[in-house]
Amino acid sequence: MRKAVTWILLLALASLNGAAQTRATVERYVAEHQQEILGEFVSLLSIPNVASDKANIRKNAEQLRQMLARRGFAAEILETDVNPLVYGELRIPGASRTILWYAHYDGQPFDPKLWKQESAFKPILRDGRMEDGAKEIPNFASLKTYPSGARVYARSASDDKAPIIALLAAIDALRASGQQPKSNVRLILDGEEEASSRGLISSLPKYKDKYRADIMLALDGPLHSSGRPTLAFGGRGIATLELTVFGPKFALHSGHFGNWVPNPAMDLIQLIASMKDDTGRAVIEGFYDDVPPLTAEEKRILAAVPDDPKELMQFFGISRTDKVGGSLQEALQYPSLNVRGLRSAYIGSEARTVIPESATASIDIRLIKETDPDRMIRRVLDHIRKQGFYIVDKEPDDAIRAKYPRIVRVTSGSGGATFAGTKAYRTEMNHPASLEITNVIQRTWNEMPVRIRTVGGTVPMAPFAETFGFPIIAVPVVNFDNNQHSENENLRLENLWKAIVTFAAVLTM
Repeated sequence: MRKAVTWILLLALASLNGAAQTRATVERYVAEHQQEILGEFVSLLSIPNVASDKANIRKNAEQLRQMLARRGFAAEILETDVNPLVYGELRIPGASRTILWYAHYDGQPFDPKLWKQESAFKPILRDGRMEDGAKEIPNFASLKTYPSGARVYARSASDDKAPIIALLAAIDALRASGQQPKSNVRLILDGEEEASSRGLISSLPKYKDKYRADIMLALDGPLHSSGRPTLAFGGRGIATLELTVFGPKFALHSGHFGNWVPNPAMDLIQLIASMKDDTGRAVIEGFYDDVPPLTAEEKRILAAVPDDPKELMQFFGISRTDKVGGSLQEALQYPSLNVRGLRSAYIGSEARTVIPESATASIDIRLIKETDPDRMIRRVLDHIRKQGFYIVDKEPDDAIRAKYPRIVRVTSGSGGATFAGTKAYRTEMNHPASLEITNVIQRTWNEMPVRIRTVGGTVPMAPFAETFGFPIIAVPVVNFDNNQHSENENLRLENLWKAIVTFAAVLTM
């Protein structure tokens, strides 16, 4: 018995020493190759990548294919009905398992007028956070090292090109020290994640054999706000709707016809307001019916996440929160209803005294594993009908206008008549793969990672879980305050350097 305990202690010590050695080796490589790593990053960021920009999306795909091929991957572009996927496979002699890594190379649309630089696709480097008055560093491409706290500003700097660069740099760092990954590497890069990943999901039957693996790791999302290493074991799904309420066939003079012709913007406001109460809870019938009560153990796991509500509220500039769940982490275990955009007539210097012809709202419903997208959409549609609206899927004709006093066109958030949603997924936190990667991260950084049951964001992992049944774990690495999905998106370089170490540790587990 004593010998067995001794062997266990020796193995644990060897594991700790191995993690420390890998970290030191990779950190040394990163320190010596910062200019090279950042150069490749800037080159990739300089290619526009909004999913609807088909020509530039293909340029991204080809550059990524070449980046993989240079590192010995069997790399190819996988065609889909929409945007291409980039696939690479690195077979390791003697490896007994395969890890499928996922990231995406497309980015969110944006308003260029809101960016504080020439172009979102002309990366700049600042010596810190722009909101804190950080200054631009000129000619940064010629530098070999960079100031502590420096940040790259560009679209997709954090979401989601940084993890791609970090993974490839981790492989470079291991090879430079004579090491290789211990598992076969399969990598799938999505070109349409910000537009529902239709191509990826539809590709599953065609490319099923390429996606087979023992574990899937999703490289997306930010670290916890504490900055500690973070693992996420589930992600919300999403369904989107666009509602357009119709008024007169053309805009009318508000002086001549106000108080007589109904205003569609007011009708839309009242419709949206009917969906939630003053505490932020949805009042749509059945909206929370599929949510199972949290167990005592699940509540303990959620409570262990070191959120600081006061700090977050101060950072966001708010003085109250919605009352869905007892905390932020509990709130993420419920579906949510969000108005992501509103539009009607004109405002500001372009404002006109008119009754507009229509008003539009774009809505997203975030889903949990137990909620089905189609069922949630049906509940919203039923609620709309109960408010007295007649639902159409196209512009109403004169006959429809004459028959129904309240008319709303409801389409999917992407503009189509067919509703589509991305399901949520969740891997149990006590799964052997969950425990293994937790231990690897803990040994590498000498602290327990923040373990999140379900993150708020959506990545298209549920179809993989349903098809293959393998565990799926997210390994976020970018800074929490990265302005993801907003203007002036950024990546703190220190997060990139640490991501390389993290991925090297996972590659060698």
